[in-house]
Amino acid sequence: MKKVLGTILVGVLFMACGEGKHAAVTNTTSDSSSKKTVDEIKSNTVTTTAAVETSTSTTETKSVVSKADIEKGMTLVGKSDCLTCHKLNEKVIGPAYKEVAKKYANTPANIKMLAGKILKGGSGNWGAIPMTAHATLSQADAELMVKYIMSLK
Repeated sequence: MKKVLGTILVGVLFMACGEGKHAAVTNTTSDSSSKKTVDEIKSNTVTTTAAVETSTSTTETKSVVSKADIEKGMTLVGKSDCLTCHKLNEKVIGPAYKEVAKKYANTPANIKMLAGKILKGGSGNWGAIPMTAHATLSQADAELMVKYIMSLK
């Protein structure tokens, strides 16, 4: 856990200092797919297209997230107790962040719903072990955290 926190903090430090052009935020595994450069995270906007199926057709909903929102979310995740149960690429107690991003479309409705799960806690979606409630967070901060997680697709 110290390695993960250290990695995130180093990434935040590089971003704050403006020296993050060649830095990478990585998980502690050796999997090369676990690397996401700070430039990728800090790109001006991240656009995700999600297909939404209806009974008659398929429509697309785009969610545009600013780099500032992603950076704030990453900082909030790093300061919280999230990394006790979650890692970037591997299941610990809860699912890996990349698995969460893969499971849910990046839509405003899903961002709000997932933020609600962070605030209220929950169980059943990823196994029998419940996620503890984080009622001290604001809805806005929880949504920023979700936006960061969703940027990991």
